[in-house]
Amino acid sequence: MSSPASFHERAIAIDFETATEARASACSVGLAFIENGVVVRVEERLIRPPGNRFSPFNTAIHGIRPEHVAFAPEFPEVMAEFFGDFEGAVMVAHNAAFDFSVIRASLDFYGMPYPEFSYLCSVKLAQRHWPDLGSHRLNVLAAHLGLSFQHHNAAEDARICAQACLAMAGQAGASGLMDLATRLALNPGRLHRSGYDACSFARKPKKTAAALQG
Repeated sequence: MSSPASFHERAIAIDFETATEARASACSVGLAFIENGVVVRVEERLIRPPGNRFSPFNTAIHGIRPEHVAFAPEFPEVMAEFFGDFEGAVMVAHNAAFDFSVIRASLDFYGMPYPEFSYLCSVKLAQRHWPDLGSHRLNVLAAHLGLSFQHHNAAEDARICAQACLAMAGQAGASGLMDLATRLALNPGRLHRSGYDACSFARKPKKTAAALQG
């Protein structure tokens, strides 16, 4: 698997598992830290959701139960360890609309201010970079890249998200994930003190007549 020759960016892939249908019910977070074009560490923390309430549907997906997190810290304490790392880093998640809504909803629940950072969606990147894949789910990307993978484990999901992004950047000859997003006409999202801007596809520029003729 190729990797960027000159990756000039610090990036963090993040994934949350939730205890219920509520976005402010994170019960696990996984983070994969990228430096100089490689994943240098992967972290996972259990989180006690509000009221330690779980739905059977969510537990069936990720296997986390109330007793597993009964003595775990809540969202503010867990994320306080990492929010400083987010500053100046490019954040990325697979289906970013979900994971960053978990951050927003949880901060809203606890009455905390939003941190400030830009973020990308690896699903959208993969849709543009590998348009011929039948699906862009993480397990499909892992198989496409020949990577072993335990789905719906937050640390594993973050690791595969990071590895897929590095593979795309390497194949595209991009110097970082923001450069990759520019090449794929993807507008980064942003979380900021007053709210957020969603990550979205930009219009691909139409080919000029000269380009069509040439």
